[in-house]
Amino acid sequence: MKYTIKSLPEEERPREKLEKYGAESLSDSELLAIVLRTGVKGKNAIELAREIIKKFGSVRNLKEVHLQELLEVKGLGKAKALTLMAVVELSRRISSTSGSKVSSPEEAVSVIERFRDRKFETFGLITLDASGKVINVHEVFKGSFDFAVVTPRQVLTPAVKDLAKYIILFHNHPADNPRPSREDIDSTMKIVETARLLEIEVLDHIILSPSGYFSFKEGGIL
Repeated sequence: MKYTIKSLPEEERPREKLEKYGAESLSDSELLAIVLRTGVKGKNAIELAREIIKKFGSVRNLKEVHLQELLEVKGLGKAKALTLMAVVELSRRISSTSGSKVSSPEEAVSVIERFRDRKFETFGLITLDASGKVINVHEVFKGSFDFAVVTPRQVLTPAVKDLAKYIILFHNHPADNPRPSREDIDSTMKIVETARLLEIEVLDHIILSPSGYFSFKEGGIL
């Protein structure tokens, strides 16, 4: 017999359980059902969630799933599939950044890996606490920008708000040459000088490209 979530006893409904007992009390399928919000014809949200988990093996495997694969789940429309992909990406970003310790350029690159293959330029910074743990990753500029007009104030405002002790600057070169330009170096040194006045240390500036990266620290510039 098919049933809706509303027909379940209140203490067995995912949202009510979440509110009363906390997220850790819910199963994977119940958490996923809350994200899906509603079921589809012939299945309530919990049954749909169970079917998705069964198809892909576990909720952990959802991080590798593409949109087209989700749309192969009968009844799962594009809106639900896109919502699910957004939640999975948020979860991935949280788990890969906040609280992780960065003590080398390689570890910093792993935190900002998602910017490597962008087709447009992005400039940002990783903020870290006194123990070197990541507080946040901020995108300061997106699209075509001119380093000549990048001001230290614009860059450092997120670091001040995060009460960061250290920061790592980063930007990407879509053209696949990670070597810094003279402009890159001059702008970085201005940011370093201003950050020092705010008692914030710039640990590195990393330039990403599709095939590699350049670290100002490893290159002896910082």
